[in-house]
Amino acid sequence: MKVVIYDGANTIGGSKIHIEENGNGLFLDFGMNFAKYSRYYEEFITERTARGIYDLWHLGLIPKLNIYRADLIPRDLTSEVIQYPKVPVNAVLISHAHLDHVGNIALLDENIPIVGSPTTITILKALNDTAASGGHFGMEIPYYKVRKNKDEEGYILEADRKAHYPSRKVILTEKAEQLDEFLFHPIRPTKKIIPNEVKTLGEEGLGFEVRAFPVDHSIYGATAYIVEGDVSLAYTGDFRLHGKNGDETKKFIKAAKNASVLITEGTRVGREEHENVSEREVHENALKIVEEAKGLVIADFSARNFERLETFKKIAEKTGRELVVTAKDAYFLHALKMVDGADRLENLRIYGNFKATQQKWETLVVWGNYSDYYVSPFEIRRNPENYILCFSFYDMPHLLDVMPDGGTYIYSSSEAFGEEQEFSFLRLWNWLQYFGFEVHGFKVDKSGKPIFEKGLHASGHISREELREVIGEIDPDYIIPVHTENPRWFEANWGEKAVILENGESWEV
Repeated sequence: MKVVIYDGANTIGGSKIHIEENGNGLFLDFGMNFAKYSRYYEEFITERTARGIYDLWHLGLIPKLNIYRADLIPRDLTSEVIQYPKVPVNAVLISHAHLDHVGNIALLDENIPIVGSPTTITILKALNDTAASGGHFGMEIPYYKVRKNKDEEGYILEADRKAHYPSRKVILTEKAEQLDEFLFHPIRPTKKIIPNEVKTLGEEGLGFEVRAFPVDHSIYGATAYIVEGDVSLAYTGDFRLHGKNGDETKKFIKAAKNASVLITEGTRVGREEHENVSEREVHENALKIVEEAKGLVIADFSARNFERLETFKKIAEKTGRELVVTAKDAYFLHALKMVDGADRLENLRIYGNFKATQQKWETLVVWGNYSDYYVSPFEIRRNPENYILCFSFYDMPHLLDVMPDGGTYIYSSSEAFGEEQEFSFLRLWNWLQYFGFEVHGFKVDKSGKPIFEKGLHASGHISREELREVIGEIDPDYIIPVHTENPRWFEANWGEKAVILENGESWEV
């Protein structure tokens, strides 16, 4: 078996791992590398979608391989692309729906199937449905817009507005009877999503025996894989033990004991951490704050961290408040209901913001099904003590409609990484000071640098000490670290067992 780490060898995110054997190949994730993207791009400067993959190719943000959608290759790049290897890709095994693991899948040849849990595929569909028009290609999973040449030279690509949306073949890790209805339901009434095959792992030969295992992470649907070929290989994706699905992770660890090769994340191995905050502790700490809070409470946590959303829903119920989510949150909760039937919108309210126009997903699905759930900013203004509002930095302008007179703000997400994120926290701090909020979870010092408090956020990743124990329990012959800034930690702990690869390097076993 040959393993190539095309990206994510020494950064957190951007995982693109290729395994090959006997003419068969699989990618384990194919994500955006935000660390590399940030060298060239920021919020208001992004890749030029009218040039397809041209910018990403030349900046080295995607591997130079002949594996991409033909409609995303402008004519002046075609002759260069075809000179590069066309590695076999029977499918992409998706660990979870964070963009640093899936954000470049949309660029791949449209005939390459995607493998994922029903929850992951549902979240990806909802991401595409709610994406702003003109955004980057990362959201175009599992369906996509066909591009065509706008000019005679073939330099400029534009979406074919008359064409319906093709979709990729989907291979689910387990059956989900209701998923087809959501998967091929278009949000735009004038366009259809052209259905493709939907199968399960047991129904589809991928050149390897692939087994999928649910694991705990900060987004639902996270999956680890064991791939059997001439050797047995286990891939953790992103995982942890300290969330409510930690027992699922333990089942994967037990099954992986027969694996010869372990490819594992190492997000936290370079961090000196004296405590590993659990989701239970987050609930307890946040509950104490809300119980003592006066006026409006705002809970700020990562988008699509549905476990954290459920935590604050429980807190709202215990403290006699109502949890208010954004319309986009409501759409994702509706989508998840299409998979497992769980009504996560029950007893929630939806924030009715003042927008000149609404996108089709909100008009047709959220308002169409849940109009009675909406609450206006004026109602929250009149009775702020009745609500916990799920807002982040990007929602702050809407507070000008609510006009809270003080209140409590709880930051329940990850720390800032990088200078630009620190600037965002300073701006967030300015908003909160303007409205007189008591802030928990972070503060800004006199130099303008954010300082983060422990106890209100549980990481989506396994701690260093727990990872050491997991690797000891699995006891693989070889360990390949990815999704880490400190791969040498593995070498220091396991010596020659640790296979340290740079991006683009291959290794055979």
